[in-house]
Amino acid sequence: MLPYDLIPASDQALNVTFANKIDPQINLIISRLATKLKECPEVTALLPAFRTLTIFYQPLVTSLDQLKTLVTRTIDNLDLKQVGQTRIIHIPVCYTPELGPDLQRVAEHAHLSVADLIQRHTQPNYLIYMLGFLPGFAYLGGLDPHLAMSRLATPRTKIAAGSVGIAGQQTGMYPVVSPGGWQLIGRTPIKLFDPQREQPLFYQAGDYIHFDKIDRASFDQIAAAPDDYRIQITQG
Repeated sequence: MLPYDLIPASDQALNVTFANKIDPQINLIISRLATKLKECPEVTALLPAFRTLTIFYQPLVTSLDQLKTLVTRTIDNLDLKQVGQTRIIHIPVCYTPELGPDLQRVAEHAHLSVADLIQRHTQPNYLIYMLGFLPGFAYLGGLDPHLAMSRLATPRTKIAAGSVGIAGQQTGMYPVVSPGGWQLIGRTPIKLFDPQREQPLFYQAGDYIHFDKIDRASFDQIAAAPDDYRIQITQG
């Protein structure tokens, strides 16, 4: 088992903290631990992140030391075997300078042609480590290291919903209109987040995202009737 620390976050919260890195094994432990602790009546809420799991609990029901014992025992008994198949959510993306204003700059930074940049960006299946910042904003791991690039020095005040960008060693999607500093390389025409849908999101932490390149004509066609578009979901 990977090393971790148990650090009080308040009189009603405990942080389980792993190494300061983006790691699929850490993500798996946090995910499995959260699933197990959901069953515990003394736990009131769980907040998973890249390398931490914040556990909120009832101090009148259990003590901090008792909770630490519970967490340690649960981690020691976790089954970390991959069970079942993973979901791969296919997101159509149009990569053009009009929809991805930083596309050329990211390609030049990576010493690649735009075509090679797109090919590398659409090759992996990206693990959703966590959702945050905005409703449905997925922090994705698995970016080709050659495409890594720092955030903009001055964030944009308004980014279109569906924009796909790069920041550091991650890629992600803006589900709603928002300010932001990620390097934008394309855009999806689908509604990533819609509170009016029965399921506001098509994906969740632990799923994988695969970006499928589409041309501008396909982008415009989908954007004209996004509710009619059927998301493709495959099994990995």
